[in-house]
Amino acid sequence: MEQGFSERLKRYRKEKNLTQQELADALGVSNKSVSRWESEGGYPPRYTQSP
Repeated sequence: MEQGFSERLKRYRKEKNLTQQELADALGVSNKSVSRWESEGGYPPRYTQSP
């Protein structure tokens, strides 16, 4: 079964041994954003489709 964005993001972060804060710093967003994305609470602006 194909993994969704949240699962892929979390797997990538853990494979790279990054904390949510470290990933957030690298992406220029808050750690709360990364947490929300990993818990399926939303998606980054560039990941969403245009209407």
